[in-house]
Amino acid sequence: MLDFGFSEILLTSAIALVVLGPERLPKVARQVGNWMGRARAMARQLSEQLEREVSADELLKAQTKRLEASMTPRMPASPFSAGPVPETPSHAPVVAASGADSAAPSPAPHAEPPHPHNE
Repeated sequence: MLDFGFSEILLTSAIALVVLGPERLPKVARQVGNWMGRARAMARQLSEQLEREVSADELLKAQTKRLEASMTPRMPASPFSAGPVPETPSHAPVVAASGADSAAPSPAPHAEPPHPHNE
């Protein structure tokens, strides 16, 4: 932050001794030390708060990603385990019922659904 060498500190102390005098210099030095300590504590608290905010933001993003991932439908691992079998296969013929036969439906032949690798 501030880079003071030994010569700068010695020169500043000599000037402060001449300006303030030997009676007030210890009191002023003590106050300046207290202010510096407070400033360092505030800077440390600020950096810790910023780190907490950044980590909280990262946690929120990770949680949002996990929530979105759990809500999206997943594709099945195998094409053979893909959901329910359709009731009427697309290759089965559709027969329209006529007047008298509409009261008693005819039994439909059993057909298996087409497999993706056979099409």
